[in-house]
Amino acid sequence: MSNHHQDKASFLERLIFNNRPAVILICLLVSIFLFYQASQIRPSTSFEKMIPLSHPFIQNMMEHRNDLANLGNTVRISVEAKDGDIFTKEYMETLRQINDEAFYIPGVDRSGLKSLWTPSVRWTEVTEEGFAGGEVIPQTYDGSAESMEELRSNVLKSGQVGRLVANNFKSSIVDVPLLESYPDPNDQGKLIKLDYQQFSHQLEEKIREKYQAQNPNVQIHIIGFAKKVGDLIDGLVMVVGFFAIALLITFVLLYWFSWCIRSTVGVLVTTLVAVGWQLGLMNLVGFGLDPYSMLVPFLIFAIGISHGVQKINGIALQSSGADNPLMAARRTFRQLFLPGMIAILADAVGFITLLIIDIGVIHELAIGASIGVAVIVFTNLILLPVAISYLGISKKAIERSKKDEVAEKPMWRLLSNVAHPNVAPFMVVLALVGGVSSFFYQKAYLQVGDLDQGAPELRPDSRYNQDNDFIIKNYSTSSDVLVVMVKTAPEGCSAFKTLSAMDELMWKMENTKGVQSAVSMVTVSRQMIKGMNEGNLKWETLSRNQDVLNNSIARADGLYNADCSVAPVLVFLEDHKAETLKRAVSSVQEFAKVNNQEDLDFRLAAGNAGIEAATNEVIASSELTILVLVYIWVAVMCMITFRSVPATICIVLPLILTSILGNALMAFLGIGMKVATLPVIALGVGIGVDYGIYIYSRLESFLRAGLPLQEAYYQTLKSTGKAVLFTGLCLAIGVATWIFSAIKFQADMGLMLTFMFVVNMFGALLLLPALARFLIKPEKLVGKTGGSLLSH
Repeated sequence: MSNHHQDKASFLERLIFNNRPAVILICLLVSIFLFYQASQIRPSTSFEKMIPLSHPFIQNMMEHRNDLANLGNTVRISVEAKDGDIFTKEYMETLRQINDEAFYIPGVDRSGLKSLWTPSVRWTEVTEEGFAGGEVIPQTYDGSAESMEELRSNVLKSGQVGRLVANNFKSSIVDVPLLESYPDPNDQGKLIKLDYQQFSHQLEEKIREKYQAQNPNVQIHIIGFAKKVGDLIDGLVMVVGFFAIALLITFVLLYWFSWCIRSTVGVLVTTLVAVGWQLGLMNLVGFGLDPYSMLVPFLIFAIGISHGVQKINGIALQSSGADNPLMAARRTFRQLFLPGMIAILADAVGFITLLIIDIGVIHELAIGASIGVAVIVFTNLILLPVAISYLGISKKAIERSKKDEVAEKPMWRLLSNVAHPNVAPFMVVLALVGGVSSFFYQKAYLQVGDLDQGAPELRPDSRYNQDNDFIIKNYSTSSDVLVVMVKTAPEGCSAFKTLSAMDELMWKMENTKGVQSAVSMVTVSRQMIKGMNEGNLKWETLSRNQDVLNNSIARADGLYNADCSVAPVLVFLEDHKAETLKRAVSSVQEFAKVNNQEDLDFRLAAGNAGIEAATNEVIASSELTILVLVYIWVAVMCMITFRSVPATICIVLPLILTSILGNALMAFLGIGMKVATLPVIALGVGIGVDYGIYIYSRLESFLRAGLPLQEAYYQTLKSTGKAVLFTGLCLAIGVATWIFSAIKFQADMGLMLTFMFVVNMFGALLLLPALARFLIKPEKLVGKTGGSLLSH
């Protein structure tokens, strides 16, 4: 390199390119270490990582978790008799074996396991001599016809029809509560964290496959958080296949773009190195892969390809006027390192803003993505130019670049018209109309939370959702339970004042749309008082006599805690759709506002519906904050870089428009704003800013050279615009493969990312120059060198 060019080189450039062998050796050693770490990363998630631990609902649940029996993380196994009903010797024997098999699966809270075969499931009746009762399956059970008749009678008297036993008597449930951590059988002082994937596999192998094969008349249905997460983790295997497809597509398109196999391989290898480093660092900080953080390697790959394409495009352009590959690589590094660094910083802080959502899986996603974009600085901004300085660009690619530089490009000439005084106003008005109409549409129709029954993360025809449909149709109590915790002084939960208030709450909830039924110790108390008065329906009410009330709740096991200071009200919902949860929570809050007293407190919420409601509230309160913070940071970075308010507006406005259009698309497609989809909107902004920064930095350099705006934009399109267009389409095609995923939320994310990549690209190509026509004054930039960090 000539002395002239050496003089212009920064310290960082000299440090890197004067020590190229050391740079490659260091990257090689780091790669060996981090790729080994990446090979150790495992699928990992937990119940607590999926919930907002600082939300008041969750804090109340965690405070009283030992007072609430089986209201947290549970799995329900429904054993169906295909022919006949459950009252056969063969069916009951299979149910007993399934009960025992589930009892011994590691991670099961054995004290809380419930089925017809557990002693805790009892029947009660009123006779002439008083109350009689016992276990539903008596000690004398032998499978005979007489035993079956006795069992049928006991089931009818147990109150479990619609709960543990189906309404049509063709199936029954084994209710399996889980422990988040459990003692190691080989070392009782050590706790093992529940492995959801392994637990799900054990349910399939030890329960479903084994007993359906053993008894062809039995069909087994399994639902619950652990089973759903296990199925999602199994779906990660498919994601690896999609990654391979995206890699192949990117390779073909990169070669078509560059006409150089060396630079194509260089970009792909350095980007894969970035993904490997990111996974290795995630393992080092103790993170695993959960269904939501699987998005991160794709994002890092996408961002890496985006910056890599800019680098090889720049090197190809510089190679025509450089003496050797080293000079071309150094000139490209000098020209693109700073805009690339600014774009990556904008990406990183965009990801970090996700930390304000107090949900563990989103924290890990945010940290993992931030680590990944930091890694890209070393792999795609430093290692790639160094590697290309050795490999060089093929003569074919250089010749093509030379021709492109001087040739007239009709497509780019046509596209540059968006900066024409007559076309620019039309583009701005079109964007304004689209943005305003989309804003009001998404305000009216976009909902926070799930919009479908079952597990919306999975396809409607998935095994899990089919099992869930079966249980909804055959049982009176759904799997969606909202638990209200009634807090009193010790021994206060049986007081008439408490029970009367609980009774009123149950009545209010049962008359709320979307609620199936409500159950509490009041339910048992009223039944027992009726029973103590010869079953007379007139007595099915609460007594004001405290001794009568105390006797009436004696059999309400699990519906109050040891010192009678906490009593749950179980509200069974038809589904966990966003509006159902909002309506139910609102009803409870209205009731609590009127009835809460110093010694009587109605607290929300436990149960899976309570957790969903808390999560929805966190998402709703965080969505706007996240986007505002992302835009503020992007604007700050643009201001620092270009030192121009108009330039900042030109880059940020297309990103805001894309976010609004993205929310409108979600509303139109019936996709709710939830844990799986919220990060996509925020992360899409981070990737989109790359396009704007690269385009504006080149546009500004041509304006400083004295070109009029439309001609300057034409030259920008010939140099950088081609890379932006290619990158947007390449990444969109790559993530579009997700749309075919068996996991619905990944399909939704693939659709949304495809949309964000394409619209951000067109926003930068079409709206940015149109805004520049109104906001940028080219005459003020001519000959000016000090106004921007990117000036040289």
